[in-house]
Amino acid sequence: MREMSRWRRTAALLSVLALVVAACGGDDEPDDAPDDDGAAEEPADDGDDADEGDDEGEAEGPTEIATDIGVTDEPCPNAVNADNGCIYLGVLSDLTEGPFAALGVEIVAGQRAFWQTVNEAGGIGGYDVDIDEYTRDTLYNPQEHASQYRSIEPNILALAQTLGTPPTEAILPDMDIDDVVGVPAGWWSGQQFQEQDQGLILESGYSYCLESMIGLDFINAEVGEIESLLAVGYPGDYGGDFAFGAEAWAEANDVEFLGFAETGPNAVVGSQDAAVQQVLNAGASAVAIATGPAEVAEIIGGSLAQGYEGVFLGSVPTWNPALMDSPAAPALEAAYFHIGPWEAFDGDSDAHVAMQEALGGEFPTNDGYTFGWIWSYPLLTALEDAAANGDLTRAGVREAASQMTVSYEGALPDRDFSLDGTEGAPRVAVISRPDTDAELNLSTLATNVTGPTADAFAYDSPCVVP
Repeated sequence: MREMSRWRRTAALLSVLALVVAACGGDDEPDDAPDDDGAAEEPADDGDDADEGDDEGEAEGPTEIATDIGVTDEPCPNAVNADNGCIYLGVLSDLTEGPFAALGVEIVAGQRAFWQTVNEAGGIGGYDVDIDEYTRDTLYNPQEHASQYRSIEPNILALAQTLGTPPTEAILPDMDIDDVVGVPAGWWSGQQFQEQDQGLILESGYSYCLESMIGLDFINAEVGEIESLLAVGYPGDYGGDFAFGAEAWAEANDVEFLGFAETGPNAVVGSQDAAVQQVLNAGASAVAIATGPAEVAEIIGGSLAQGYEGVFLGSVPTWNPALMDSPAAPALEAAYFHIGPWEAFDGDSDAHVAMQEALGGEFPTNDGYTFGWIWSYPLLTALEDAAANGDLTRAGVREAASQMTVSYEGALPDRDFSLDGTEGAPRVAVISRPDTDAELNLSTLATNVTGPTADAFAYDSPCVVP
């Protein structure tokens, strides 16, 4: 166990004094805004960090923090605060050969910068956070993911990243036994329901299922009426979830649904010639597509080259700025609309300002960096709340995560993690188009996009269970 750090005890006392001043000063609400530098901060005092004290106003709270696995009194290998202990977090990502490696590398970079910022702000409860020691490449392969999880599990408190639903599902039973919570790199609908993820997966933003509904509502209202609809994508949690939402949208809007054309990564199926042919044969006025960037370039480029005249709605992982250097660039500019859960790296929320400052005015290679930063807020909140409760054990973090409310510093609406599906699931998106004049070749068309179909959808269970 470790004593509460001096800055946390001071913060608790200041919180109590702030309450006294506010009570004497009228009805003004306390200012919860982050510092001008946008750094991730300790959450406002909610009564967990310190009791309100006795009649003399003395703050009380845990003076020691219980720990077990993945937390040491010794400093991190590259500690920012030499007097702090260390919280070790694991990362299981796609970093070299898998279909999302280009995104995976930047996701890790964004998360590394996020936790560095946390450490520079003092850390958490007297501990710095390390994600480098136990970062592993799992190639988007469930077997490799499971093997690497078992190798790092004895040394980590939680997973700062577990990329991909099939790989994550492969380790979920072990995570449950081990009381290890994790941040997903993905948006499968099952992760928004406790009976499916055991409350272990700390997801952010909408699901693929709601994503397609929101995007199709936008296209139908702002681009052109959709008369028929085809879904194309990977089978299972990603493409299947997106296709389920597309079919539900078509049914709700009395639009002909022409089916789900399943395809795999090029590394598996060789090329997208079959998918292109299915698009051409269907002749739908709109195609909802959920693949990797390489496949989306082949499918959209090949379809337009052979006479297809409709539009494509691409799920968030379909985009990579490098696509605008490919032969498919003109086709993408002509027919592709991208949907995402938040603004790209150059957005103006406090979270975006913080990540921009962390890169010193430079731009990342792609928006995986943005994903990694924003995905990290729930785990930060869980760790902060657990530390405030005096319990940084795995069970303590799991308990804190089940009741927390997360602030995303404006990148997303605040999220209550005690709520499932219909009550708690975000239903807001950002719509963008390819643009070679933009830093990451993508310009925002509309933010805070909602849609009547998505809003009315009875979201009381996962859309697809792989």
